[in-house]
Amino acid sequence: MKYRALITDIEGTTTRISFVTEVLFPYAAEQLPDFIRQRSEQAEVALQLKAVRQLMKQPEASLNDIIAQLQAWIRADEKITPLKALQGMVWRLGYQQGHFTGHLYPDAAEQLKVWQAKGVQLFVYSSGSVEAQQLLFRYSDFGDLTPLFSGYFDTRIGGKKEISSYAAILQHLQLPPGQVLFLSDVVAELDAASKLGIATTQLIRDGQASGMHPVAQDFNQIEV
Repeated sequence: MKYRALITDIEGTTTRISFVTEVLFPYAAEQLPDFIRQRSEQAEVALQLKAVRQLMKQPEASLNDIIAQLQAWIRADEKITPLKALQGMVWRLGYQQGHFTGHLYPDAAEQLKVWQAKGVQLFVYSSGSVEAQQLLFRYSDFGDLTPLFSGYFDTRIGGKKEISSYAAILQHLQLPPGQVLFLSDVVAELDAASKLGIATTQLIRDGQASGMHPVAQDFNQIEV
């Protein structure tokens, strides 16, 4: 076993990009307005609405103002933490109601099980909220895979292209960087992690290799 811990991205790595862009995002954009209007008084929703008002610098912003801002962030693909949290709540209902299941590549589902059985600690780091990550794996095409994972990280720990984010993750893992492998399809994320000595592999399912990191077309080509 070369690594004691593995951190995986989701979009373009474990999961088809189009599942996020063509299924999850449009579903949230369509459902979010009614979701907010119907549940604005619920504690978990109200907390995120307050955070949106703070980011808007409009403490008295109406629900319609908030919805308009959220829709603008969705169109711009902004990685805004309260937006991600609210999207996760909408997706929770979608998963629970059977409107979709979480897409995973078969090789990812298989190898995650193999690696976890070998004693490798598995973690997820995605710009989607921790809840959105957990939902995808709980309601995956291959059943509930959440027991495989030791933890999840999202934008609350920092942006995925920032070196400080990976330093914070290493602090959490309490492992030397050389014992940690990070999987992603995004070169800038791999660059940030590798600057701290974290091992990296670029997934090239839907893109071209950068030449700067080891590459794999699927999880079966990765040695852990």
